[in-house]
Amino acid sequence: MSLILNIDTATSVCSVALAKNGEVIAFKENNEGLNHSVLLGTYIDELLQETRIDVHALDAVAISMGPGSYTGLRIGVSMAKGLCFGAGKPLIAVPTLQALARSVSERLQEEALYCPMIDARRMEVYTAFFDRDNRQIIDTQAEIIDEHSFADLLAQHKIYFFGNGSDKVQGILTSPHAHFIRAVETSARHLTGIAEQLFQQRQFVDVAYFEPFYLKDFIATTPRKKVL
Repeated sequence: MSLILNIDTATSVCSVALAKNGEVIAFKENNEGLNHSVLLGTYIDELLQETRIDVHALDAVAISMGPGSYTGLRIGVSMAKGLCFGAGKPLIAVPTLQALARSVSERLQEEALYCPMIDARRMEVYTAFFDRDNRQIIDTQAEIIDEHSFADLLAQHKIYFFGNGSDKVQGILTSPHAHFIRAVETSARHLTGIAEQLFQQRQFVDVAYFEPFYLKDFIATTPRKKVL
């Protein structure tokens, strides 16, 4: 039997799910913006209090490892590490895009390709491709979308596109094999199945040295000065 606390702050959604043997038993989520630094600790405390579970009773902590928001990922990973250090628990890292793809492929059960997309600003998205069994068939990449994107794959496969990056490319990818699913967001609920598998396989990451999968280097920008 396993009891795993799952944390996802990879996008604008801040969510926490407590799972027993891979099944969600308690859950909190907010999708109103990047306020993870305010909400995350409170959500975890409330979840443990409501279920009357002490952090030391957990078997592991699972974190959505990215790609995604640089700030969001750092907040989530820092919190997960703190919990693991304090309670002496192992850390599980779940690829964000894989978890998002699994949430759709398990529901549809169709022989198709599944392409989760996370918004990376302008016309760029973080994306990867998975098959019906959640096996990754194309590596995670930052892709600038135009009318020629994924043309070879779309010529041969039915592809489902989803995630918060897919809305802005729906009008660009016009192939009849391109299908878009709205309102599919990252969530700690989507981590639980993969986290349970990794826990059973004892596939943990090093708490001290683990870093989120940013995919791209963070570039700080400063606002332009107004010209009077």
